[in-house]
Amino acid sequence: MSAALINLAAEQKSAEVTDWAARIGWVVGLLLFIAFVYWLMRQGWKWRGSLQSDLPELPVAPEEPGADGDVKLRLSGRYHGSTTAGQWLDRIVAHGLGVRSRAELTLTDAGVAVVRPGATDFFVPAGRLRAARLDKGIAGKVLAEGGLLILTWQHGDRLLDSGFRSDRAAEHAAWVEAVNLMNQSITTNDAPTTGASTTDASTTATTTEGTAR
Repeated sequence: MSAALINLAAEQKSAEVTDWAARIGWVVGLLLFIAFVYWLMRQGWKWRGSLQSDLPELPVAPEEPGADGDVKLRLSGRYHGSTTAGQWLDRIVAHGLGVRSRAELTLTDAGVAVVRPGATDFFVPAGRLRAARLDKGIAGKVLAEGGLLILTWQHGDRLLDSGFRSDRAAEHAAWVEAVNLMNQSITTNDAPTTGASTTDASTTATTTEGTAR
């Protein structure tokens, strides 16, 4: 009876022994795998950046955001990235546009100033703004429907979508309305006057006809 109890206690004690060499090997292997995946991600990021090397430097905001016009709107929130317009997974990483960060947006008659603590600030001139809309995803980030404010703008030869989320999502609608209204106003002002062209053409035709007679 005593011998059986002693053997049982010895077996239980042996079961508690840990194979530390095997455990350490698994941990080291896991760490190496994580490091390898991280390295692949960095290489992919650099490769994408080299493909976007033709992208010009980002426009710089005026020294005073409201210097060229009264401040229309402000927004505090997060910048979630930029992509090729209409392609929410085609991330733009050149010039720091791929870095997610906090963001402070200011809309004036001059355009949209984007201030990003710890990342590159940039400015979207009013003449380069193309549209604004509500969406749910950009650059691999997916939120609730309408959870993102997307600004579409021209930069060099590329049309970009930049995604922002305000700390107060209810502000998004006001930004969409204001940016699209500004874009319509600029488009209208830049359009040629059809009436004047028609009048000039009519006058030219009449003059030509009179000369012929």
